[in-house]
Amino acid sequence: MWSELKKAINNINVSADWIGIRAVKETSSNRFFRDGLPQSNGKSSTVGAMVEVLVNGCLGYGATNSLELDSLQAAAEVAYKQALAASEWWIHPFEIRSERPYVVGEFISPSVKNVDGLNSREINDLLVRVCKTLRVDDKIVQTTASATTTDKNTWFISSNGSEIYQKLLLFSTHFGATAQDGLIVQQRTNNGWSAHCYQGVLDFQEEGLWHRVRQIGEQAVELLTAEECPNTRTNLVLAPDQMMLQIHESVGHPLEIDRILGDERNYAGGSFVKTDDFGSLGYGSQKMNITFDPTVKGEFASYGFDDTGAVATREYVIKEGVLQRGLGSLESQARSGIDGVACARACSWNRPPIDRMANLNLEPGEASFEEIIAGIQHGVYMESNRSWSIDDRRYKFQFGCEYAKLIEDGKLTKTLRNPNYRATTPEFWQSLIKVGNKSTWQMYGTAYCGKGEPNQAISVGHASPVCLFTNVEVFGGG
Repeated sequence: MWSELKKAINNINVSADWIGIRAVKETSSNRFFRDGLPQSNGKSSTVGAMVEVLVNGCLGYGATNSLELDSLQAAAEVAYKQALAASEWWIHPFEIRSERPYVVGEFISPSVKNVDGLNSREINDLLVRVCKTLRVDDKIVQTTASATTTDKNTWFISSNGSEIYQKLLLFSTHFGATAQDGLIVQQRTNNGWSAHCYQGVLDFQEEGLWHRVRQIGEQAVELLTAEECPNTRTNLVLAPDQMMLQIHESVGHPLEIDRILGDERNYAGGSFVKTDDFGSLGYGSQKMNITFDPTVKGEFASYGFDDTGAVATREYVIKEGVLQRGLGSLESQARSGIDGVACARACSWNRPPIDRMANLNLEPGEASFEEIIAGIQHGVYMESNRSWSIDDRRYKFQFGCEYAKLIEDGKLTKTLRNPNYRATTPEFWQSLIKVGNKSTWQMYGTAYCGKGEPNQAISVGHASPVCLFTNVEVFGGG
């Protein structure tokens, strides 16, 4: 691959100030079973390149599914004409030195020894067994199990000498059960839809898997006779698998600088955050510490460099409740004057990189799960996202969970079904009063974060401990 790209970068003939080529080769396999029967079992592969040019301070893009020099030359000419036409109306002039710096390096996902020995038949047999084990009772009317693997290789080369290679090995697994008794239907899944997403880790081989599978089936049945979640204001304890979505929707998206600048307003929406809020806005309580960290080993959106070559580093975006920096690429940082992170990411070779979340994590505190629960006279504990709704400014939200427990006098007591909660983003995060310690901290992710026109679905990772919020409106109803 390097020989073709080096030949191209030296021979592409356009009058650009800078040229970059990002080549991507990606192979994915997906297996999905319902009630132990195969619903899909496929493999896909794609390869291509995005040619990017800088002309008169403007960036232009051209994509091709061929890595032949003639095709890359044609893509470069498309990118050049695009940038040249736009340069008359540029919003901000970009520079090679600041927005496309010279970088050389590589990043490779952790090796996965326990996956190498699994063939397709063994994975399929495993998914069938999961479906059968979930069926713990006649009231289980449907079971599902799936596994997706993705091997993504990216090469980035530029006219100013950058050479970057990255190899990502991604795994996503899911299983769940639906129970029914008359008109009552309840679903229980393993931490919510597509939450088990990791890099270099196939968690279907984790210790205690079959205990967890049976537990999910048993809890689906348990929910059929559970009491409805009460309508009240009370203490709310969220498990890490629900904190994943809470962080994603009410912290990640509103801090994307391109949204704040208005670029996404037509499709994905805007943000309640303003450019002058950085460095001063009290986003949450002093217990709130959020880091952008693509360097975490095994987390779903780990990488060494973003798709423009910016070096990935761990940065606080919110520290002790105060907003520090945005989720903005080198381009967005130049336009806004706001400190950002290495987050210019594209979902494929035929999409330009835009501001995206990667690993966005809530840092652990000092309390154990038992200590958090023991200090609550009345409250509700919720796990696993079931539904979500949030406005296009990421200000007002309402989330529903699959499973809940009533907290009474420092103990988890009754199981509750159809638990929901609602708040505004600043009100909610200001109510954070306890953060669990490292023993409660768990990593999750999703492969389906959507944004951009045309749409880009991309992988993100989120990690969090158990958290306690006070005076939150909770309510029942499915």
